[in-house]
Amino acid sequence: VQLQASGGGLVQPGGSLRLSCSASGNTLMLDSMGWYRQDPGEEREGARLVAALTSYDLPIYGDPVKGRFTISRDSAKNTIYLQMDNLKVDDTAVYYCSAELRGSPGNYIWGRGTLVTVSS
Repeated sequence: VQLQASGGGLVQPGGSLRLSCSASGNTLMLDSMGWYRQDPGEEREGARLVAALTSYDLPIYGDPVKGRFTISRDSAKNTIYLQMDNLKVDDTAVYYCSAELRGSPGNYIWGRGTLVTVSS
């Protein structure tokens, strides 16, 4: 299974971006999916939860993004999205898509990060 993230870029404070993460391969192996972020230049380990969807499509959000970000899924396309509104400078980070393996709690696969830069 592979995860392909896209949609990062440069945006001004208060602006919006939408990230996409498409899963390919044996997607039946995947359980919850979500987004994590890490400061630019830092290793992915220690990335912080941004938002996730459980296997029942219940959303979970990190406190810093509640009310501003929305996670959603298009099951037909094996894709999750992260709509980011009212972006702040502190949202600048490398965003990683991740999926937990079904039947193997705590084991994740990761996509390559996509950089989001919020700056005027």
